[in-house]
Amino acid sequence: MPFLGGWTPPKLSSMDMALIPSAKLAEIEKEYGARLYQLWSGKLEVPFEDSRFKSQAWHDGLSSLVYQCYLINSEHLSALAQAVEAEPKVKNRIIFATEQIISSMAPTNFLATNPEAIQELIKTNGESLTNGLKNLLADLQVGKISQTDSTAFEIGKNIATSEGAIVFQNALFQLIQYKPLTSMVYEKPLLMVPPCINKYYILDLQPQTSFVQYLLAEGFTVYMVSWKNPDHEMTQVTWDDYVGLGVIEAIRVCVEISKQAQINVLGFCVGGTLVASALAILAAKKIPAVSSVTLLTSFLDFSDTGALDVFIDEAMVELRENALGGKTGNFGLLSGVELANTFSFLRPNDLVWNYVVSNYLMGKNPSSFDLLYWNGDSTNLPGPMYSYYLRHMYLNNELKIPDRLTMCNTPVDLSKITCPAYLYASREDHIVPWKSAYNSTQILSGPTRFVLGASGHIAGVINPPHKKKRNYWTSTQQPKNAQDWYTSARSIEGSWWPDFVTWLASHSGKKIKSQARLGSVKYKVVEAAPGSYVKEKAVKV
Repeated sequence: MPFLGGWTPPKLSSMDMALIPSAKLAEIEKEYGARLYQLWSGKLEVPFEDSRFKSQAWHDGLSSLVYQCYLINSEHLSALAQAVEAEPKVKNRIIFATEQIISSMAPTNFLATNPEAIQELIKTNGESLTNGLKNLLADLQVGKISQTDSTAFEIGKNIATSEGAIVFQNALFQLIQYKPLTSMVYEKPLLMVPPCINKYYILDLQPQTSFVQYLLAEGFTVYMVSWKNPDHEMTQVTWDDYVGLGVIEAIRVCVEISKQAQINVLGFCVGGTLVASALAILAAKKIPAVSSVTLLTSFLDFSDTGALDVFIDEAMVELRENALGGKTGNFGLLSGVELANTFSFLRPNDLVWNYVVSNYLMGKNPSSFDLLYWNGDSTNLPGPMYSYYLRHMYLNNELKIPDRLTMCNTPVDLSKITCPAYLYASREDHIVPWKSAYNSTQILSGPTRFVLGASGHIAGVINPPHKKKRNYWTSTQQPKNAQDWYTSARSIEGSWWPDFVTWLASHSGKKIKSQARLGSVKYKVVEAAPGSYVKEKAVKV
């Protein structure tokens, strides 16, 4: 494939080009020729809008021609990829690979074709290039592009600062109990289970954006699972361990400390999948320890796994199993850095090349941003746990099938979960497509409330009401088809958090006097929140 800023018509590989019907190919080529003619003749009717080229430097002289030619070529390549006739997975991979190439070959990414970087080089007498090389060498040491100033934040000091204590810990997690903020609290506490592929403090970034702080202020007692960052002592930890020694154990401890027969449980992303697995086991054993369950952007049905689907097939899963899962007698860890880089390349212009240009070509240091600090605070995953998750859920989609999987020596049937459920999804989520999240309404047997928020996987969830941003959708109907639900739904301005509080309160019992003492006689305070596990950095793999 030629350089996209050049003058040779770009094409896909010969194998991929053969999958495009000749009539469609001729139509695409004709449109491409017409666009080039408009550019050369100065009659381009529809001007391009792309934030990468908003500077006036791109609109002078040859640079203007270079970037417009690049965008025409990008448009042409995308049309070719979309025109490929193949099974959906094959086509999606072609589209994904094409988008990666288009993003990587942008003229912004190269010093010789980036007029802004050249101007900065001249303006600083070469200092921008020197700083850029220093930034590049520093990032090579850690294996990833810096997206924020990592020195600007310290866990427990200016991030993850909600007051509380570690009241239990084992080899997999620490359990945080937060200090109440109100004199009266609901009697049934809420246990939060975050994803084990990230650290918990996405739910407690800073006070003004903390979901934890918001719920505490509304009178709820909140507990949080803080997963241990897997090291070489955890290479044999399994999915069953995360369910049994993780979620079920956390539920048991919360029940004992609170002295309530039932608690509420919330799972976020992979944490939601773990929570559902745990609740199915408890249901099979007839242990009614949970009053309600909340799943935030979580998969139970893996039929459509969004952007990640391009990485999942039998060959890839088997490769991971052989390398990490112990099939050959060897166990390993999935690198948190590798995982973070994979997610970044799902949005390459925003999370990769933007920083290549800023950090390396312009020589600027990243600004401080709490969300990006969290995003870069990597966690490893145990090989057996990760391999099981890939094969049985992403590849084979077996979790939703009653009794297909056995966890903790118990057949798993999600339909046995009959407690009320609050299901939240984000409309622009590229990691857990909202329609896949909606399918959980057809799997769980109890009464469910489905809420769809605006924005993506993280920004949709972390949307405090005081910012008065975005909107969400609700409906009194719950048809089988997600699109039918959306048609019947009404839009409500602002954050979904107040809606959740109203729902959660209805499942949290009466108000009782809050207790300043954390833990109990049996479960004594281990250390102050946020604890030591969350501060552990991912070991090199």
